[in-house]
Amino acid sequence: MPLVPSYIKRLKSYKPGKPIEEVQRNLGLKHIIKLASNENPLGPSPKAKKAIQNSLKNLHRYPDSTGYELRNKLAKKFDLDISNVVLGAGSEGIMSTIMRTFLLSDDEIISAHNSFIGFKVLANASGRKIHWVPMKDHRYDLINIVKYINEYTKIIYIANPDNPMGTYVTKKEFDSFYQNVPERVLIILDEAYFEYAKTSVNYPDSMNYRYDNVITLRSFSKAYGLGGARVGYGFAHSNLIKNLMKVKVPFEPSSIAQSAALSALDDKDFISRSINLNEEGSKFLRYEFQKLGINYIASSANFLTTIWETQEQANLITNKLLNYGVIVRNLGSFGWPEYIRISIGLEEENQRFIHVMNKIL
Repeated sequence: MPLVPSYIKRLKSYKPGKPIEEVQRNLGLKHIIKLASNENPLGPSPKAKKAIQNSLKNLHRYPDSTGYELRNKLAKKFDLDISNVVLGAGSEGIMSTIMRTFLLSDDEIISAHNSFIGFKVLANASGRKIHWVPMKDHRYDLINIVKYINEYTKIIYIANPDNPMGTYVTKKEFDSFYQNVPERVLIILDEAYFEYAKTSVNYPDSMNYRYDNVITLRSFSKAYGLGGARVGYGFAHSNLIKNLMKVKVPFEPSSIAQSAALSALDDKDFISRSINLNEEGSKFLRYEFQKLGINYIASSANFLTTIWETQEQANLITNKLLNYGVIVRNLGSFGWPEYIRISIGLEEENQRFIHVMNKIL
């Protein structure tokens, strides 16, 4: 009997955007900007940084395994009961717990082909049968996804907005889709970019639904600037949360992460600045792309994805940008080899990126 299951042997690891330190080592460059991983260019909330410093004195203590304070604060913010809230090490941590909690041996999963690669890795690692449904016009094709629902379907995953496209399922589309999903099927709505997308026209904020079979996932990694702390949270029916709490890793998120998230929720000025910076940066990049004749996808997140004629051209531009000290995300590993995703940075970072693009093109 083989030690490693065949589906694990076939699995491809998640490949994150290049770290700044790696580029500095390999290319000997000092001034590098990273526009590859959809991070908040402002960094963490000042209140979160102060909370992290204050929490260090208790670093020898295990964190509250129930995450009571943070869960309670999130419940109040979104008008829920604490029994409707779960925490995890990023939204991926909760996705992993969902699969370990609810999937039986014959259960199947449905999602979009070449959507969020983090979910793809977790789904493939589950060993279950997965239906990867092609996107249509860079968007989730919910009409086609419904056609794959059968008696074995247990989980349908929707990233809204999607990563790496930045497109979203509208309220009308979701309402129509939901009417065709059996109550026994869990719908994961991954709203990692909610803070950026919530004002988009006809965006379906899942908190207005409260369906018993919908699990909402959100994150402190994007607008709150806590990607390195790894804090995600989920909202669902109390019965689903009760069972997730049995299975989740006991001491995640860490005490430092929980403290940072608690204070970040209070920093409304920081969130407002983050959203405004993103809107201005997106507007600037879209204007410059149009001037340069660069094809891009309209996005409701904190990045823009560009489309190139060939894989070779996309690779060439990615590598040339890297040699100038600008890290962007080539989407070959996502299954989009002719695409490059650019995170929206600080004003000076966006300007430098466009300056280099003018040189390259």
